[in-house]
Amino acid sequence: MASSQEHTVKAFDQDIGQLRGLISQMGGLAEAAIGNAMLALQRGDHELAAQVRADDRKIDAIQHEVERAVVRIIALRAPMANDLREVVAALKIATVVERIGDYAKNIAKRVPQIDSEHRIDPISTLPAMARMAADMVRDVLDAFAARDPDAAIAICERDDALDDFYDSIFRTLVTYMVENPKTISQCAHLLFVAKHLERIGDHATNVAEMIHFAAHGTPIADRERSEPTFSPRS
Repeated sequence: MASSQEHTVKAFDQDIGQLRGLISQMGGLAEAAIGNAMLALQRGDHELAAQVRADDRKIDAIQHEVERAVVRIIALRAPMANDLREVVAALKIATVVERIGDYAKNIAKRVPQIDSEHRIDPISTLPAMARMAADMVRDVLDAFAARDPDAAIAICERDDALDDFYDSIFRTLVTYMVENPKTISQCAHLLFVAKHLERIGDHATNVAEMIHFAAHGTPIADRERSEPTFSPRS
C-alpha cells in the first residue's frame, strides 16, 4: 500500500505537470502570435493583424489559469525548497510569456499604421529577426519542460546575435529617414517593431535564468552581457 507521503509526491508531480502543460500552451500561442504578426506586417494584412490582437486574450486567460493553479498548489501542497522554487518559477515564466504575447500584439497594432503601398526594404529583413526571437522562445520553453538548465543557459548566449541584428536594422532605418524624410513615419513604426523583437529575446533569456534558478537555487553566474548599441525603451 502506498504511503500518504507517496500520494502527496505523486499529486505534486501531477500539479507541476499541469503547470508545465499550461505554460507550454501559452508558449505555443505566443510563438504563433509572433509569426502571424510578422506575416501581417509583410503582407499589409489588416485582418490577420486584428486576429493576432484578438488571440492575445487566449494567452491572458491561460496566465490567469496558471496563477490560480499556483495558489492552489501552495495552499494544498505547501512545497518547500526546490519544489517551491519550481512553482514560483512557473508563475514568473507565465508572466514573462504573457508579456511576449503583448509584444506580438503591439507589432500587430502597427500594421494598419504602415504604408502598404510604399513599403521600404527593411520590412523584408525583420522576419529573419522575428524567427530568431521566436526560436529563442520555443527553445527556452522546451528547456523548461525538460527541466534542462544547461539548455537554458545556451539560449542566453543567442541574445547577443539578436542584439546585433537589432543594431543593424536600427542603423538601416535611420539611414532611410535621413536620406528620404518621407519614410520617417514608416521607419519609426518599424523601429518599434524591431525593438519589440529585441525585447522578446530579452524575455527569453529571463526565462532561461529562472529555469537555472529553479534547478540550482542560485542565479546564473555573471556573464558578459551585450546591450544593443541603440536602446530606446518602447
